[in-house]
Amino acid sequence: MAEPPAWGEDPAVTAVPTGSRRARPATGEDLSGWARTQAVNARRHLDALRPFRWEEFGDPATGPSRAHLAAVNRMMATLREPLHTAVQGVRRAAAEPADPEPLLRAKARAHRWVRATEQVWDFYLDLFNQRQTAFAPWLVAGDRIALDCYQYAYLGLGRWRPIPTPPPFCYLRHGGGPATSRRGIPLRRLGNRLNPFPLIQLPYHRLVNPWTLGAILHEVSHNLQNDLGLARAIPLQVAARLTEAGVPRPIVAIWVRWNRETFADLAAVLLGGPAVVGSLFDVIGRTGPETLGFSPRAVHPVPYLRAKLSVELLRRIGFRRHADSYAELWRRLYPGARLSGAPGALQATAATAIPAVVDAMCFTSFPSLGHRPLARVLRFEPKEQAMIEEAAERLADGVSPGVVPERFLIGAVRFALDERMAPPQRLVGFFMEELGRKSR
Repeated sequence: MAEPPAWGEDPAVTAVPTGSRRARPATGEDLSGWARTQAVNARRHLDALRPFRWEEFGDPATGPSRAHLAAVNRMMATLREPLHTAVQGVRRAAAEPADPEPLLRAKARAHRWVRATEQVWDFYLDLFNQRQTAFAPWLVAGDRIALDCYQYAYLGLGRWRPIPTPPPFCYLRHGGGPATSRRGIPLRRLGNRLNPFPLIQLPYHRLVNPWTLGAILHEVSHNLQNDLGLARAIPLQVAARLTEAGVPRPIVAIWVRWNRETFADLAAVLLGGPAVVGSLFDVIGRTGPETLGFSPRAVHPVPYLRAKLSVELLRRIGFRRHADSYAELWRRLYPGARLSGAPGALQATAATAIPAVVDAMCFTSFPSLGHRPLARVLRFEPKEQAMIEEAAERLADGVSPGVVPERFLIGAVRFALDERMAPPQRLVGFFMEELGRKSR
């Protein structure tokens, strides 16, 4: 039986007239035959860059959601349309091969669109194919935590806001640290097209140590700053508050430049509690030059000051004992600390600037939050910490932690590790078993 035409294949290009299979010799000098082949190639390129299907990425319970696939397929449609036009141009030029120049120009144009379309298609193919590997449950765990953060944030607003979709999508990337690509920003990997949903990059070394996954809460918070309409409001509020506090203008500019990373750190603490500070310390507790060094172009605060910001927030939301414990640990790691390469006024005004920044970001009401402060939208109180500690005991015993928000399981596994409730590998296993499945 003859093979049916490929999806969308043009029979007028591919059909061979009856009785003509050997009517003409297939030689290099056969311009008509070569022209016809170029039209076939271009059409098959178009057909191959088809929409993604839900069932083709392994178990649907761990694969990309229908919402993610629909968003990508909509993007691909915007690329397929000009590619289709270019392919039709090759077909028309191939039908009149006497002058090859129009065909060569049409072929070059189609090839450019094939490469642009294939770049995007390949990016998402690689991304979605990770959900067919042994890492799929780990990535699902990240998805569930990120979605829980969004659900909690939008439920805490003082007024209704449209719920963004699709939710964040986690993927594994070796080398480097955690990172995110926010919704609606141009990505080089997509040919500078707008990213349709948040992407959260997780390195392998974080996934194998789930007590360090406070990084997910940090990366989600970058996306929340945008989706909640705080991208402009936060730096303006920081500048105003620091100026009122008498901080010199050049130092104000530094803190404003750090606003996105500072917001992500502080929002992560509000989402996950004291354990997130421990997760942060795992990352920024390095050698003196690394932790105390100032870079004039860095978007992250000096690591030494990052710790102090999170400790200040813990104290402000009622976790004084935890704050004092982390502050003492930081003092023991860096006794007599002095920032290196920084303006002298940065460290001299830090005791004033740090509380002002925390207050500006977390305890100031914003219209886009329904005239609530962030600390009320992302409320974390002693009862939430008690829930985390109870979940830690259950994880250590290998039983379901019960009705616990997914984001709290990061704190639970860290608390269980710190309290030596169970061996690390046992805790990792139970953590992934609990979070590594999802239902549609």
